[in-house]
Amino acid sequence: MSKPTLAIVGATGAVGSVMRDVISRRDDVWGEIKLVASPRSAGKQLPIRGKNVTVEALSESVFEGVDVAQFDLPDEVSAQWAPIAAAAGAIVIDKSGAFRMDPQVPLVVPEANPEAVRDRPKGIISNANCTTLALIPTLTALNKAFGLQSMSVASYQAASGSGQAGLESLYDQTQAVSGNRSVGTKAGDVADAVGVDGSEVFGAPLAFNVVPKVGGWRDGGWTSEELKVRNESRKILGLPDLKVASTCVRVPVAIGHSQAVHATFASKVDADAARKVLADAPGVTVVDDPQAGQFPMPIDAVGTDDTYVGRIRTSVDFENSLEFFVVGDNLLKGAALNSAQIAELLLPEFA
Repeated sequence: MSKPTLAIVGATGAVGSVMRDVISRRDDVWGEIKLVASPRSAGKQLPIRGKNVTVEALSESVFEGVDVAQFDLPDEVSAQWAPIAAAAGAIVIDKSGAFRMDPQVPLVVPEANPEAVRDRPKGIISNANCTTLALIPTLTALNKAFGLQSMSVASYQAASGSGQAGLESLYDQTQAVSGNRSVGTKAGDVADAVGVDGSEVFGAPLAFNVVPKVGGWRDGGWTSEELKVRNESRKILGLPDLKVASTCVRVPVAIGHSQAVHATFASKVDADAARKVLADAPGVTVVDDPQAGQFPMPIDAVGTDDTYVGRIRTSVDFENSLEFFVVGDNLLKGAALNSAQIAELLLPEFA
């Protein structure tokens, strides 16, 4: 029996590049793999599964014979092209925010709600935001054990969350200030050192700085990223009344989103019980021995599949509550890996 055909749409971007690596190192479950990008990238040769494949231009005809299409495109481009791919017969797995809160589009994290892939009236499945994805494997396990009621999250998000442009901007800014031991000691000098380009991607210089804004501004002073954490967590976990507070911050880290979480549960919970639950949770690695210098950090999580969790503490002043720290590679589990795992959930439909 022939294997299903896969298309990677947006194959030349930061996440698309990681997706090619992910597909290459996972089980060989796909037949033909098409690489698709904008017309300006058509004709390029890109490696996947040990051979070079020619990039095709995004068009209606490119989806003929495609069984699963993984989209890594801007929201407005996905909104236009995902329905076209679905109408051609492909099951679309979309990484953009275009369909996440559509009630007719499942928002799937395999560790949490794998069964949701079957209910897709529009032929589209959404991949959650990278910040939410780092949280969900831990929250799923803790919710099943103790009943999650509320959480407060502060995120520390890598530059690559803004794509290749964000990563390049951080490197450029770091190079501009490298070796200057006085920079960052008085107002305005970092901005002067990195120039106007330093604020184009993040809204402010990121080198020697943190920027408490990720995403666009929304009503009430919230950002779109902060609301995604709230709304997507509710949908994925099936907890429509979950109380969530979130503050999202961009930090001068290349890859790896970190999050400090305060979570309150319906039943009594302590740190030891939580560690046992999390140690058995799929997709989660517990790194929690502070006395030995072991705690989750993005430099350790980068390039790995799991979500790392540590600094697990029973709250002192809040009943039935835990404090913990979560780290994940925002390009892997935060995007490409989760999409690949969703695609693999669909394989029985082609058997």
